[in-house]
Amino acid sequence: MIALLAVGVLLWTAAHYFKRLMPEKRAKLGDPGKGLVALGIVASIVLMVIGYRGAEFIPVWNTPGWTVHLNNTLMILALWVYGSSAAKGGKVWPANKIRHPQLTGFKIWAAAHLLVNGDLASIVLFGGLLAWAVGEVILINRAEPAWEPPGNADKAAHIRLAVITLVLYGVIAAIHVWLGVWPFPS
Repeated sequence: MIALLAVGVLLWTAAHYFKRLMPEKRAKLGDPGKGLVALGIVASIVLMVIGYRGAEFIPVWNTPGWTVHLNNTLMILALWVYGSSAAKGGKVWPANKIRHPQLTGFKIWAAAHLLVNGDLASIVLFGGLLAWAVGEVILINRAEPAWEPPGNADKAAHIRLAVITLVLYGVIAAIHVWLGVWPFPS
């Protein structure tokens, strides 16, 4: 199942990098190419879920108990950073300061999960997705070096993002519990 998981991570990476590494081929595909990329991404998620859920637990390192607290804190930060670019017009911190808030939030999510999961399947999944996100930032910055920071969002956007972040955190925690993974310190 680790192999299936690795294929899923590689397919995810290939589907996302396709536009950046082969822009001419992607452009020739036109709108149907969007569907092919979307199909590749959905297939990669299915492979990652099946591979991760079915993988044998092979411990690589032991994670200290306190990393659960750090993971949960980082997850709130990841959701905030990811969502900070969603406001129309001006952006909430840090999207008003950094170029890739969604990929940065994704990297925080992956790193946080590496902190609390020291098994081989988790390293392949979260480490592979972290590597993808780092590479994606590099590819985007090379293709489009110019970037102008957006303006600041109003107070209402900050409050809206705080509420959405906490609600999403609760939903994600509930999904973890539903899947049989207790995400809180015991």
